[in-house]
Amino acid sequence: MLIAIAASFGLGHALEKTGAAQFIAASLIQLAQGDPWVTLAVVYLVTMLFTELITNNAAAVLVFPIALATSGSLGVSFMPFAIAIMMAASASFSTPIGYQTNLMVYGPGGYRFTDYFRVGIPLNLLLCVVTVGLAPFVWPF
Repeated sequence: MLIAIAASFGLGHALEKTGAAQFIAASLIQLAQGDPWVTLAVVYLVTMLFTELITNNAAAVLVFPIALATSGSLGVSFMPFAIAIMMAASASFSTPIGYQTNLMVYGPGGYRFTDYFRVGIPLNLLLCVVTVGLAPFVWPF
C-alpha cells in the first residue's frame, strides 16, 4: 500500500509537470461541454473508479492535479472539485480491494466479489449525486 501511495505522488507530480494534467483537463472539459456541474460529476466518477482499483490516497493524489487544471481552465473555484475528490476517494464501497477494511472482512465474512457490487455501486452512485448536487452550493463555483 505504501508503494502505491508513494508512486502516486510521483505520478501526480509528473502529470502536472509534463502538461498531461492540462491535456486531460481539456479533454474532460470538452467531454462535459464546458459545464462545471458535469465536469464536477466526471471528476467525481473518475476518482471513484480509481479508488475502487487502487488505494484512496493514491486516487486522490492522481486526480488532484487534473481537477486543479480543470477548475483553472473553467475559471471556477477549485473547492467543489476538492470536496468531490475527498468524498469520492473516501467512498470505496464497490470492491473489496479499494479499502483495507473491505479486504479484512472479505474472507472471514464469506463475502463474494459480487456482494460488494450489489451494495456498493448504488451506495457510490447515491454519494455521487449528493456530493455533486450539494458541494457547489456550500462551496460555490
